[in-house]
Amino acid sequence: MFEKFLSKIFNSSDFDFNEVNVYDEVINSILDYSKGSNPNEFMALFDGKINNKVLTITGLIFLPIESSYEGAIMNTGMLPVTIKNWGSVHSHPGPSASPSNTDLISFAKIGVFHMIICQPYRVEDIRAYNKYGENISYKIIKTHLD
Repeated sequence: MFEKFLSKIFNSSDFDFNEVNVYDEVINSILDYSKGSNPNEFMALFDGKINNKVLTITGLIFLPIESSYEGAIMNTGMLPVTIKNWGSVHSHPGPSASPSNTDLISFAKIGVFHMIICQPYRVEDIRAYNKYGENISYKIIKTHLD
């Protein structure tokens, strides 16, 4: 009963999803930006929506970042309050897409769905995580269904 009360106050039900779809154009952008930023990290936030318990990632949100081969820092305070971000994506300029301790702290603060891509920056080099750093699955879907 108390959880329902809190859910209504904080609209936490707005973040309930059982499935994640990511537009193919978003995946292609992640690949391009990761390769283009190498050897530095690339970072962006996710735009999207939840409908019928399906989170669909529809685009990337770019804010100013400071980036190097050791990490990236984004000024999330510049995100307009009218924009809901669903999580983040960033690249690791090395062979591991596992989250660092810093990544895990960031995941807990920003959104509910996160991706890390590592070298050589292919689709199969992308890993997805929830806000707790646990692996989750996703599907790549066509941006515009024919």
